[in-house]
Amino acid sequence: MADSADQRLLKMTTTITSEGIRRSYVEAETAYVYQSQAITDLRRMKILFFDEQGNLKSTLVADKGLLGNYSNRLEARGNVIVTSPDGRRLTTQHLLYDKQANRITIDSAFTSEGPTGRLSGNCMESDPGFNNVSVCQPRGVQKGQGFLLPGQKPDSL
Repeated sequence: MADSADQRLLKMTTTITSEGIRRSYVEAETAYVYQSQAITDLRRMKILFFDEQGNLKSTLVADKGLLGNYSNRLEARGNVIVTSPDGRRLTTQHLLYDKQANRITIDSAFTSEGPTGRLSGNCMESDPGFNNVSVCQPRGVQKGQGFLLPGQKPDSL
């Protein structure tokens, strides 16, 4: 497929802004641009995501990725690692991020570790802030106050 690319970029970097605020920064060792499909195929990629004020929210690295130029969808494959400034780390082999739907989907085994515990499972769906998370076959350890189950009230812990 790479030989049919409209452009091949080596050591590609780009910053995506909105209303003058940095939203993401993308770098790749190699990028193949397919204009008719409106996708960029990234190899050895790193993406920095920023919040509404331009502060670093998370960093994603992976062996490969497909970036939808207009769809705002990202598919990361191979040794996917997402880290946050507060010490959280998520590892998996395949991750989908759909900005329009505001969803992160993982359809393979994953592990998430951080200061409050460790969680792993065989698949996951979540909002980007990991506030509403659904996990297939969850396993893990929670430190501190624990977590709320559906229908549970904070004072019942």
